[in-house]
Amino acid sequence: MWNERYAKTEFAYGKEPNDFLKQQIAEKASGKVLCLAEGQGRNAVYLAGLGYEVTATDLSSVGLERTKELAKEKGVAVTTLQVDLGEYQIASEAWDGIVCVFGHFPPSVRTHVLSQLNSGLKPGGFLLMEVYSTDQLGYGTGGPKELSMLYTLTELKTMLEPSWDFKVLHQTEREVNEGEYHNGKSSVIQVYARKK
Repeated sequence: MWNERYAKTEFAYGKEPNDFLKQQIAEKASGKVLCLAEGQGRNAVYLAGLGYEVTATDLSSVGLERTKELAKEKGVAVTTLQVDLGEYQIASEAWDGIVCVFGHFPPSVRTHVLSQLNSGLKPGGFLLMEVYSTDQLGYGTGGPKELSMLYTLTELKTMLEPSWDFKVLHQTEREVNEGEYHNGKSSVIQVYARKK
């Protein structure tokens, strides 16, 4: 399904970075950033443009080819890695930042991914997530139609605390206008934190 979606001429979620990512990370910087379930690379390319050394992971080979295409268009370098996140092991203290924007997975995969975020970061490294909440089913403006693929704030708090210094950890309603598949008022959970 993802290869088919990403093969279309237009970028499925646009070429611009996620709004929340752009709000939180806007300064030129350096360091290694891992983007999980990155799709066609819009966030990875943005971060590379700020000076980060970015690795974009995704299950879709077509999505990663589009990432390379977008990186070339923007004149930046992004490393791509085709992985199944249900099996992928994030190397210990290997990253200065980890980004997961609208990364929605079955519960077992989600647990596997979330349980590695803290150990994968260097001390002081940042975690940025924006995901659809379970309330999103009532909006119909994007995201999975399966309740088990969506997040609750309680789940994220339970999985992430107490190893983080949270700058942002909340559920909110906002307009999401990112390509063909994310359009309109949405219920999202936003996380921006530093590893203690």
